[in-house]
Amino acid sequence: MDDRSSSVVDGLSSIVRKTMTTTLSLFPQTYESSRERFRGYLPVIQKMWGKAALHQYAMSYDNSLTIDWIYSPATEKNEKILIFTTGEHGMEGYVGSAMLHRFVEDYLPKLDPRTTGILLVHAINPWGMKNHRRGNKDNIDLNRTFMLEPHFDPAFNPAYNKIDSFLNPKGTLTNTFANNLVYLFGLGVNVAKMGMRNFRFALLLGQYRNPQGLYYGGKEMPEETAAIMDLYKMALRDYDQILHLDMHTGYGPRYQMSLVNSALDKGTSEYFEKRFNYPLVVAATADEFYAIRGDMIDYIYGLQQRDHPAKKIYATSFEFGTLGDTLYGLFQSPRVMIHENRAFWYGAVNEQVHAEAKRGFEELFNPSAQDWKEKAVKDAEQAFEGILNAEGYI
Repeated sequence: MDDRSSSVVDGLSSIVRKTMTTTLSLFPQTYESSRERFRGYLPVIQKMWGKAALHQYAMSYDNSLTIDWIYSPATEKNEKILIFTTGEHGMEGYVGSAMLHRFVEDYLPKLDPRTTGILLVHAINPWGMKNHRRGNKDNIDLNRTFMLEPHFDPAFNPAYNKIDSFLNPKGTLTNTFANNLVYLFGLGVNVAKMGMRNFRFALLLGQYRNPQGLYYGGKEMPEETAAIMDLYKMALRDYDQILHLDMHTGYGPRYQMSLVNSALDKGTSEYFEKRFNYPLVVAATADEFYAIRGDMIDYIYGLQQRDHPAKKIYATSFEFGTLGDTLYGLFQSPRVMIHENRAFWYGAVNEQVHAEAKRGFEELFNPSAQDWKEKAVKDAEQAFEGILNAEGYI
């Protein structure tokens, strides 16, 4: 980078650092405060990318809810693009916002704007982020909707039928202790019948028939999905190299973020661990993580392989584990989601029970512990450094 570019980078870093005080301040409290902070990046970013602009897609049902993104082409020649996305699962947008802020603060200034474009996306699922839910307004899990050939088949994943009544019980959420006993008994029965591997496969793959159920993919393409697909098509059309970093929380070890690669990437997890000097990389398969239909990272790989096979791509999800990958965590994650979903649709017997359901859900996707937040940020920094270096972005 020349002296002029270096001075701009130094200035960008200095300006952004004025907004940073502690690790805890990285994590926003509301959707609105997170969005306001994101929009505030624009004048800072324009010091390096003069053509950077803020764009918004307002939800058709509520124009106060927006998907926001900052995009700029490279200043001289479009060779590479860096895509950073957050909040596909709305509730997970709070941790995603923290990692995006750290990226803008410490790593964006290291990119070369002459040949690198940027696409930073805030809150793919703004309703979910605002309302502290995983799905969108229609309970749709957006990460079950990204398909090259959209087909929302209600008969897909027939094994889900076997556990539907267990996962999605009807009626008011009552006594927490009693609910937990019922859950443990039901889990034991279903795992005994199906085996843990088959149970998890049926649960997590996705379903397109129960609109009040967990991992519901909807009946047609959601507007959020369509908006993001257009951005990916633009990036693949206009750039020869694409690097996409997507932020998620929930699964995996509590104190070690996982890089979750697409099953369509030909590289092995061991190869990427060495390449990025990062200790935990898994593929989104039933053997290493879990299988998904309609996964967003799979979509961008599929688009590249179908329409732009000569172009280079690496896309991955940062998965910040919360309850852990022990038996406790594997048992607790579905319980928390079942109780929260039941309380949302049918209510709870009293405020205490409802608050307990929400508190467990919050901890599953946005942990409150300071040591968790500090370790999550350190893991993200290590991954940013390793990926950006290996992919030739810094």
